[in-house]
Amino acid sequence: MITRPPAVILVNLGTPEAPTASALRGYLREFLSDRRVVEMHPALWRPILEGIVLRVRPKDSAHKYATVWQENGSPLMVYSQQQRDAVARELDGIADVFVAMRYGRPALHDELTRLHELGYRQVLIVPLYPQYAACSAGTVFDEVYRWGLRSRDQLEIRTIRSFPTDAGYIDALSSALTDHWEEAGRPDFDAGDRVILSYHGIPQAMHDAGDPYKHECEATLQALATALGIPVVDADGDEGGLAMTFQSVFGPAKWLTPATIDTMDLLGRKEIKRVDVICPGFVSDCLETLEEIDMLNREAFLEAGGERFHYVPWGNGREAWTTALSDVARQHLGGWVRSLV
Repeated sequence: MITRPPAVILVNLGTPEAPTASALRGYLREFLSDRRVVEMHPALWRPILEGIVLRVRPKDSAHKYATVWQENGSPLMVYSQQQRDAVARELDGIADVFVAMRYGRPALHDELTRLHELGYRQVLIVPLYPQYAACSAGTVFDEVYRWGLRSRDQLEIRTIRSFPTDAGYIDALSSALTDHWEEAGRPDFDAGDRVILSYHGIPQAMHDAGDPYKHECEATLQALATALGIPVVDADGDEGGLAMTFQSVFGPAKWLTPATIDTMDLLGRKEIKRVDVICPGFVSDCLETLEEIDMLNREAFLEAGGERFHYVPWGNGREAWTTALSDVARQHLGGWVRSLV
């Protein structure tokens, strides 16, 4: 007999517990050991990971994290908790809401065990990735299924795959831009100003193998262009206002293009005066938005000749986003909620 309401687990990527090399080493070891993230065979990848990557990258990453670390912790964790609190208020009396991380703590598998022990039996898994990729939402589902394989008394599980064109999600993006334009002025698209949608990249080989991620990013781009009434930049890059790029390249393999950092340099050299950058795949500001975009990409654009660079946050605890997230969860709770009446 079900004695507890459904549980909703909001699952983000994860974060180190401190901006230190030792904390980064453990976090990166877990993250980069996932074969969904690095598809190289472990026999080839493990010596590289342990012998090179984990000797060099933790110190460099710790320095970067220190530039964005907040008084109460990692930005990703702080904003994930804000989202949990906001969604919990929206779903009060409908479901209990929790947050977990795929890598680091609170670990997803530990949270599933804890909720099971508390008597929850219906659990909705909400990966905080609007666009599906095997190396993001896919690995969340892997961890849920592994938990189930080890469990005799299994949970009733629902998962949300992605929501790249959800109306509330698109409204959260578009309203963040229009609110920003009320303060900073609207870009002059006739003069070449651009709005750049920067997504986390994936290796080209993953796309070639059938990963739908790029297509879902394109779907978000088109939906946002329609909502704003601003056309996507044409193939020559001369007409239109919105364009899509990919960031956070790691390693020597070919990744999806165009790269955000290369685009910033190109636009600056073309004497484009202004770019506004929004990151639709990052629901919480984190290292990749606060340091990579708002610091490194800003510097690249301005040094190449650009004049005004605006990073536009859209998620975090912003009401339009948390309402959209609550609505996405509510849509997938149908049936379970009625069983509680």
